[in-house]
Amino acid sequence: MGGQYFSSAGAFLISTIFGLYILAVMLRFLFQWARADFYNPVSQVIVKVTNPVLRPLRRIIPGWAGVDFAAVALMVALKCVELTLLFSLHGPKIPQVAGLLVLALAGLLSLLLNVFFFSILIQVILSWVNPGHYNPVTQLLYQLNEPILRPARRLIPPLGGFDLSPIVAFVAIKLLEFLLVAPINDLGYQLG
Repeated sequence: MGGQYFSSAGAFLISTIFGLYILAVMLRFLFQWARADFYNPVSQVIVKVTNPVLRPLRRIIPGWAGVDFAAVALMVALKCVELTLLFSLHGPKIPQVAGLLVLALAGLLSLLLNVFFFSILIQVILSWVNPGHYNPVTQLLYQLNEPILRPARRLIPPLGGFDLSPIVAFVAIKLLEFLLVAPINDLGYQLG
C-alpha cells in the first residue's frame, strides 16, 4: 500500500522534470520556426537552458530547410525515456519500440497544441489589460501566435474592433486534439 504512494510521487516527479525540459526544447523549436526575437530575455532563458544538450546534438543531427531536427530528435528521445520510466513505475510491461514512438509522438503533438492554446489565451488576456507598449512576454507571444492567428483572421476578419481569430484557433486546436492526437495515442497503445 505504501508503494503506491511512492510510485505516484515518482510518476509526478518524472512527468514534471521531463515535461518542463521538453517544453523548453519545444518553445525553442517554435521560436525558431516563428522567427521570434532571439534577443528577447525570455528567448535567451530558453536558449541557455537548452544549449548544453542541443549544441552537441546539432553536430550529429543537422537542421534542414529551416527545421531544427536536433530539437525534434531530442524531444522524441526525452518523451520516450519519460514514458519508459512511467510505464516501469506502474507495471512490468513496457510498450514495444514502435508503440513507444507513437505514444511519444502523440504526447508531443498534444503538448504542441497546448502550447498554442495557452499562449493564445494568455495573449488574449494580456490584450485586455494592456501591459504596455513593449513587454518581452507580449512581444514573444505575438511573434509565436501570429503564424496561427493570421490565417484565422483571413477567415474571419475583425468585427467592430473585436478580433475573433483566437476563437477560430481554439476550435481548430480542439478539433486537432480529437481528430489527430487521440487516434495516434490509441494506435500507440495498440502497438504497445
